[in-house]
Amino acid sequence: MAQVLTISCKLKVSASQAVKLEATLSAFAQALLAPAGRRPYWVNQNTPEKVVNPVKLQSLCYRAIRTRFGLSSNLAQQVCRRLAAARKVARQKNRPVKAFKGGFVTYDARIFSFREKDWTVSLTTVEGRERFELNIGNYQCGMLAGSHPKAATLVKRQDGSYYIQICVEHDPPEPQDTTEAIGVDLGRRDIAHTSEGDNWNGQQLNKVRDHYSRLRAALQRKASKGTRSTRRRCRELLQRLSGRERRFQAWVNHRISKSIVARALATHSFIALEDLTGIRERTNQQRRSKTERRRSNSWAFYQLRQFVQYKAARAGIQVVVVPPAYSSQTCHRCLWIGQREGKRFRCVNPVCGWEGDADFNGANVIALLGVAVNRPRGPWLACQLQGYGKPAPYRLAVGVR
Repeated sequence: MAQVLTISCKLKVSASQAVKLEATLSAFAQALLAPAGRRPYWVNQNTPEKVVNPVKLQSLCYRAIRTRFGLSSNLAQQVCRRLAAARKVARQKNRPVKAFKGGFVTYDARIFSFREKDWTVSLTTVEGRERFELNIGNYQCGMLAGSHPKAATLVKRQDGSYYIQICVEHDPPEPQDTTEAIGVDLGRRDIAHTSEGDNWNGQQLNKVRDHYSRLRAALQRKASKGTRSTRRRCRELLQRLSGRERRFQAWVNHRISKSIVARALATHSFIALEDLTGIRERTNQQRRSKTERRRSNSWAFYQLRQFVQYKAARAGIQVVVVPPAYSSQTCHRCLWIGQREGKRFRCVNPVCGWEGDADFNGANVIALLGVAVNRPRGPWLACQLQGYGKPAPYRLAVGVR
């Protein structure tokens, strides 16, 4: 299966070209949004809500879009496809169509082209076809070299610069056949801890999140009272701070995922991750402070998992997801349930008696589970309850078929 990667490239835009891009962005946004940006959207308002087929939408409002907003034939079709996709997602989640953000235009192969010999792209605007030079570095050049992209999205950022997000199809190599696993234990104190002993402390991330939380709270209080100039200045600061915390979190997760995949590639291993789906719903049922709840709900463990998966697929490394039950309480040496206190783990098995870092122990247990899941015809894993009084110790038995 082909892997689609998005390459963000900055455009070199002249003054005359900027006018054409602005007109295109404005017309595309107006076709989706109602006047003054209010919901429902123009296309959504003038077509039956149950219609989710882009071809059917196009037959209902194609000519009106072209006449009313001056978009080209293919751009008008892109408006219908964009709304159809949004309606499908809304129907799956049983909610109305959410608001679109302005400042973007989607393109396909008929209205977008990339030329490698001079590193330029050609885009259709409301005033005809325009060619733009790419202002990119070695990474983007390496990703685009030899590719034939068929889709892209034009976006305008808050600083006024224009970017083209090019979708490149990449055929990943076949996953390497190996029985060695690197287990990754995810957490908040340590963002990730591997069975190889590598760990990434989350103290810096918590400090950054707490800082932005306090800063937003203070600015929001000032923005609700005070003089007119004070309120305006606070709103400007809040807008400028928007996205900084999110971008910092993504940067941290990119660094961690890149290191994990590089280690797996060097040791000829596959990666075993714990499946934490639904952990927020479970933890939010517990009584906790407001700060603890905020920290838990802002934990970006799923983003880290996505980064690991797509980087591993590109490197030909298999990723196995295992259930996390008892992984932090089981000894990785003798597979007995032990005692965990904070960062320390102690095995209660008198024969074993292993003590050490709890996250390192959990990562090794996840690696064992990954090996068992990855080899269904080889080792098998079963939990056995042995009555040794209360509390009853559990032993995780590994056998061979």
